Amino acid sequence: MAVVLDLLRNDQRPRHPEKAHRPDQPIQRKPDWIRVKAPGSAGWAETRAIVKEHGLVTVCEEAGCPNIGECWEKKHATFMIMGDTCTRACAFCNVRTGLPQSLDQGEPDKVADSVAKLGLHHVVITSVDRDDLADGGAEHFARTIRAIRQRSPATTIEILTPDFLRKDGALDVVVAARPDVFNHNLETVPGNYLTVRPGARYFHSVRLLQRVKELDPTIFTKSGIMVGLGEERNAVIQLMDDLRSADVDFLTIGQYLQPTKKHHEVVRFIPPEEFKAMETTAYAKGFLLVSATPLTRSSHHAGEDFARLKAARLARLAPSANA
Repeated sequence: MAVVLDLLRNDQRPRHPEKAHRPDQPIQRKPDWIRVKAPGSAGWAETRAIVKEHGLVTVCEEAGCPNIGECWEKKHATFMIMGDTCTRACAFCNVRTGLPQSLDQGEPDKVADSVAKLGLHHVVITSVDRDDLADGGAEHFARTIRAIRQRSPATTIEILTPDFLRKDGALDVVVAARPDVFNHNLETVPGNYLTVRPGARYFHSVRLLQRVKELDPTIFTKSGIMVGLGEERNAVIQLMDDLRSADVDFLTIGQYLQPTKKHHEVVRFIPPEEFKAMETTAYAKGFLLVSATPLTRSSHHAGEDFARLKAARLARLAPSANA
């Protein structure tokens, strides 16, 4: 049955065939502190037109990001390369799952052209998981980075990658292309991995981030988690310690929002004051930058955050330089 579904065209098959027979989970009403402006501005329409013109996929649309109206109005779009179909089936994610199509070899140039047309000073490139590829798509990431550098040399580049699990040498290829920021999200605390992120391995992801710094200490590293999935406070604090042990610079923490009744339920909506407490704790752990709010997402305000990251690094280096 799965093979038959995968052979159908994308617009004919279920978006999440692996979730079709799961029992429905109740969807809670969102609290007052989670409210966003509906998309529809002129800036949003212009960004959407450029994305569609080049046949590109954005995680903003595929993952149903609540901040799409705000970001696209400012012409900030997060490009999702290597197609719209993921080989994994994480319980929280709204991206289509199944057997992906072959890579579009012209995609790196299309992304670079869109970046130039949008006039982006900072761009975020992410992807679906491509466990079907020998290198997990590492060379495609590298080609996309190089294409943007050639077309828009002043644009800074942030990537949000999969974990390249069991893909020896893949990480080295991506790091060698020298993105400015390397982001890989842990998504949740280790105790939730079997139910929330079953295809991944927590300590592999931590090690991936640590390895980036070993390969190129000048690259900023970043990771993010969702809360509201039933995690305990002590587990979040331990996760912070694990990331700091891997020398991660930037931590994002946002509220999990349930896409459909077939996805993992929201166990709790975390109030803003608890996000503020997590931010304070994370800064005390030594992160250069922390973003912790209900609507925080990995690429939300990424350009402004990159400027803050650079300033924070310079400020931390200043005392040692003057010693």
